[in-house]
Amino acid sequence: MTTDSQASAAPARPSLGVRIGRIAFLVVAAVVVVAVAAAFFVTWTIQRSFPQTAGTLELDGLQAEVTVQRDARGIPTITADSTDDLFYAQGFVHAQDRFFEMDFRRHVTAGRVAEMFGESQAATDAFLRTLGWRDVAEAEVEAMDDTTRGYYEAYADGVNAYLASRSGAELSLEYAVLGIQNPDYAPEPWEPADSVAWLKAMAWDLRGNIENETERSLLAAESSEADETTTETGDLLAQLYPDYPFDENPVIVPKISTVPTLDTGAEPAAYTLPETEGQIQQATTTIEWTETSSVIEAASELVGDVGEGIGSNSWVVSGDLTESGAPLLANDPHLGASLPSVWYQVQLTCSTVDDDCPFDVSGFSFSGLPGIVIGHNSQVAWGFTNLTTDVTDLYVERVVGDEYWRDGKLVPLEQRTETIKVAGSDDIELTIRSTVHGPIISGLTDDFTAIADDPAPALDAGGATTPAPGAEDDAEYAVSLRWTALDPGTTATAIFALGTAQDFEDFRYAASLFDVPAQNLIYADTEGNIGYQTPGRLPIRGAGDGWMPQPGWDSSYDWTGYIPFEELPVSYNPSSGYIVTANNAIVADDYSYFLSRDWDYGYRAARIAHLIERRAAAAPLTAQDMRDIQMDNEMWIGKHLVTVMGDVEVSGAGPKDAVELLTTWDAQNSASSAAAAYANVLWSNLVQNIFAEREQPLPIDGQGRLFTVVADLFEDPSDPLWTNTALGVDGMDSMLKLSAEQAYEELSALQGEDVLRWNWGDLHAITLTSDTLGSSGIAPIEALFNRGPFPVGGGASVVNATGWALGVSYATTTVPSMRMVVDLSDFDASTWNHLTGASGHAFHANYTDQTEDWAAGVQTPWAFTEKAVTGATVDTLVLTPAG
Repeated sequence: MTTDSQASAAPARPSLGVRIGRIAFLVVAAVVVVAVAAAFFVTWTIQRSFPQTAGTLELDGLQAEVTVQRDARGIPTITADSTDDLFYAQGFVHAQDRFFEMDFRRHVTAGRVAEMFGESQAATDAFLRTLGWRDVAEAEVEAMDDTTRGYYEAYADGVNAYLASRSGAELSLEYAVLGIQNPDYAPEPWEPADSVAWLKAMAWDLRGNIENETERSLLAAESSEADETTTETGDLLAQLYPDYPFDENPVIVPKISTVPTLDTGAEPAAYTLPETEGQIQQATTTIEWTETSSVIEAASELVGDVGEGIGSNSWVVSGDLTESGAPLLANDPHLGASLPSVWYQVQLTCSTVDDDCPFDVSGFSFSGLPGIVIGHNSQVAWGFTNLTTDVTDLYVERVVGDEYWRDGKLVPLEQRTETIKVAGSDDIELTIRSTVHGPIISGLTDDFTAIADDPAPALDAGGATTPAPGAEDDAEYAVSLRWTALDPGTTATAIFALGTAQDFEDFRYAASLFDVPAQNLIYADTEGNIGYQTPGRLPIRGAGDGWMPQPGWDSSYDWTGYIPFEELPVSYNPSSGYIVTANNAIVADDYSYFLSRDWDYGYRAARIAHLIERRAAAAPLTAQDMRDIQMDNEMWIGKHLVTVMGDVEVSGAGPKDAVELLTTWDAQNSASSAAAAYANVLWSNLVQNIFAEREQPLPIDGQGRLFTVVADLFEDPSDPLWTNTALGVDGMDSMLKLSAEQAYEELSALQGEDVLRWNWGDLHAITLTSDTLGSSGIAPIEALFNRGPFPVGGGASVVNATGWALGVSYATTTVPSMRMVVDLSDFDASTWNHLTGASGHAFHANYTDQTEDWAAGVQTPWAFTEKAVTGATVDTLVLTPAG
């Protein structure tokens, strides 16, 4: 029997609600613990790959201490006593920040992406493997002089020193994710050819007119099927691909300068010309070229495509026009948007600059490649834009079994077999066939296959004759590719010659070695000189001009050599006081050699030249003027749209309000502009209605080209292209009315009916997407690596060249990948910026810390002198020899 006191001492049983509450608490607590543990694990996984940027590291292979100073944006300045240590440290630092990017790139250039990502990439690898870039890169390394090869070997040693210290997720977060699918993958040691091969990928990204050549060929075939005459087809091609407007837009070199013949015996610092017989010769004479058999078209989705906006701006003004009395040089290369950015900022400094260690150079490098590609040293600054010359040709071949016709005889095809290794699947055997011109690419892509299926219209439009395959030979047609980048060259050496150039003669010598990709090279020096040199390996053609495919069975259509360097356009201290390159025509049509018929149409170049002249007339030019010009958003065709829409009567209050926006528009594609949003949507609808929405669609890529075509149409309201029976449109006014009303409906659906709340920046925003896992299709993984969207201004064929694809999306896809303004009066007063940041590690502070400034056109001070670098330093890492 229990007493009352005992009863009162017994604990009361908790109510059901209390018990449920406790259970719920325990469950929540457990979830929180798991979540916190998971968060710590994810954080640890992410941060374990972040590099050490302060303190001391001992490394095997160094000869002496190397100092790596980083500023707040993680941009390193590397100081070493010798070139071996300098490039060793550059390789180490590149690997610290960007090794996954480097590893992925080398798998792309070698056609080995399926080894990382499995069967989904096997077809892409087939294209890339057939290109044989890796084989060409190995040949270039073999042909290097000992000094240059030593730079690449030292760089590789530095990369491998980093690989020796880390593995898996310690290298990069991507390896942790990749390990889920491919746990057996481990990076191989770095080799010099891994570095050189990336130059081939950049050459492909800037390859020139092969897309236009293909489009014209297919259009000729389609016109033939529609029973149009050859004359009508030719007229249509001429209208859609008009000649460069020489009477309206400028050429780069209106008058070729007379300069001393390049002294080929005068070698730039740290460069020794190969003397071994049979090695690559200097580019200052006509180059003896040989055919290669290990080439084919790449898969552009991994390497880079010649998309809308690929090109570049650069210009240089002399001290006669500047406030400081010294030159100013500006450059912004336009490339496909990527995360991380294709560029890596770095300074390379020898502690004592002399013949043994001649580098004191700063600028933009490629991760995976030693040296500086664009930038300046203590005497000279230089910049690049794409030359836009025609360096690719398609040849139609007549193939019989394992042979092909060549000048009336059957000759054997060159063939080789390669094995594509596939993670998690069986190997794939690939057979590559080549002619004297290059690889056979039909059968690998739909467009080239279509040309091979019906080559006669394209050949006829190009002025050649297509023989019918005779019954006696059972010939079939095939398409092969000839491209300058598929022969071994010397660009990998030219990078160091540029970095050590001290005057215009040294600069021209470096340009003579810069064979592919063909680039416009601009120059300025501290003595006040400015200049321009056309470099590149530019073919001399036989019977054809490469505008359309050519008959491979007739050797008279072959290339016969390359333009001698001393006959390439050059400009030195022109009387105008400035030089502008923006992928426009280099010279007038009276130049001795054929260069191209597919230039950019020069609207950016004309606008830049106009702004330079207008500002210089008002006051001496400053570096800020250069930065302002880089961000100019004027849309040339927009001004024409404003004019023609003034007489168009649209239906409905909303469309009328939208058209009214144009009446006060300054034609600037500013991010905040409602009128710019409407003008670009109107332009998109108009182009699609004229060209794409037809029974026989016409190509709508290349907005600069379309600016010219449509502006000519505005001058001729009776042109048949204004009539589109598929849309029920008859005449220019009817076409403009329909397009204006469609543009209102489209933009209203995207941004609402209040026209004043529209803006171009959100419509045209850029989402930074990782080149690999950022498009995996798995949202949580994509969220780890992708960033954005970021609103941007500019547009296609605008100085602020943020390109977008007509008929696809208004989103920015190609960009001014970096911007720089070099002040030759004070290098520390120079500025720079690029699309993302120094780091390739997701969630690192320097992953995308430059993006908002890039979108706004804000550039960061570019420290160069020892005092300025020290003042900007926030972290110092000392690399010391082990032991």
